[in-house]
Amino acid sequence: MRILGLLAALLGLTGVALGAFAAHGLKAYLAPESLEVFTTGVHYQMMHALAVLALVGVYQGIPDKKLIWAGRWMVVGVLLFSGSLYLLATTSIRWFGPITPLGGVGFLIGWALVALTFLKSTDSRLNR
Repeated sequence: MRILGLLAALLGLTGVALGAFAAHGLKAYLAPESLEVFTTGVHYQMMHALAVLALVGVYQGIPDKKLIWAGRWMVVGVLLFSGSLYLLATTSIRWFGPITPLGGVGFLIGWALVALTFLKSTDSRLNR
């Protein structure tokens, strides 16, 4: 879980940096639609950085391997989803578009694994 905690921190750090870059550096160079695509990538990156960090904390009380895999899938989701949006917004290379839904699938798998963890948990503390 140490690696996932580190990845969550790095995703948060780069998410803040990319958000500031979009607001202050890219605003003058990108069309409003492209800037919106870029900021959507930042939004999902930050949201999932916090989710992965939360999973690290939850794992301390519920040490289920599904939580580790959930975090891994969310990181993959950020790389594919947000990464492809950053590239779509800043380049004219359109073939990055089909990569974005693959990242969305990574997010869905991660969240499904979180749900399964709680659904199948026999930890009595969760039944209060």
